[in-house]
Amino acid sequence: MARKLGDIEKDAMELPLHERSLLVERLLSTLDQGQDIDSEELWLQEAEKRYQDYRNGKIGAKPADHVFKEARERIK
Repeated sequence: MARKLGDIEKDAMELPLHERSLLVERLLSTLDQGQDIDSEELWLQEAEKRYQDYRNGKIGAKPADHVFKEARERIK
């Protein structure tokens, strides 16, 4: 007999933090599997394009601390 979602959730909440984290990762990995592959491939293509642009002198680099500072300022 299938268990009710509420019962499963209650049992899951009693798991130690590490085990809950593993459970979440496993559950999320089952969602939109095809979409994740597509988006991952697109990100790889974008990263390769940016790397080639950098190597060819089309774009420059910024220090990581500068990038993180800009990001923090944007979300304030």
